[in-house]
Amino acid sequence: MGNRDKLPIAPSKQHQQSPFISALGLDVGRKRIGVAGCDRTGLIATGITTIERQSFVQDVEKIHILVKEREVQTLVVGLPYSMDGSLGFQARQTQKFASRLAKALQLPVEYVDERLTSYQAEQMLIAEKISPSRHKGLIDRKAASLILQQWLDSKNHSS
Repeated sequence: MGNRDKLPIAPSKQHQQSPFISALGLDVGRKRIGVAGCDRTGLIATGITTIERQSFVQDVEKIHILVKEREVQTLVVGLPYSMDGSLGFQARQTQKFASRLAKALQLPVEYVDERLTSYQAEQMLIAEKISPSRHKGLIDRKAASLILQQWLDSKNHSS
């Protein structure tokens, strides 16, 4: 019986050593927002859903539901830099949206260079024999998971 008394202590110590991570990865486009989440260890990102953009208020409501369900602590947004590394029109629009979203949800936002993530996502679909042109939402989800995975990997390498 003495060993059973000690069992609950080990998981809580382990939990203190590796804090729970909950981030939402967003691939923000003009028509859709790809959304990805991560497991609680912060190791694996997976696509969750694709939000068809309507109005800012409706977009925030949909994301807010996911934030509450998943106990999200950070928004990770893909920033579409130009190939020369500059911030073009779309990147500035993304920053503007992400900044308003972060303020509305009262969450910090971090940006990840998302150059080529949509291309990578399309290549993944082609490899799976899925037509990219018929599955735009799936591309957005996969791109969001690539964005979030890149952020998670950078966090895990720095700690």
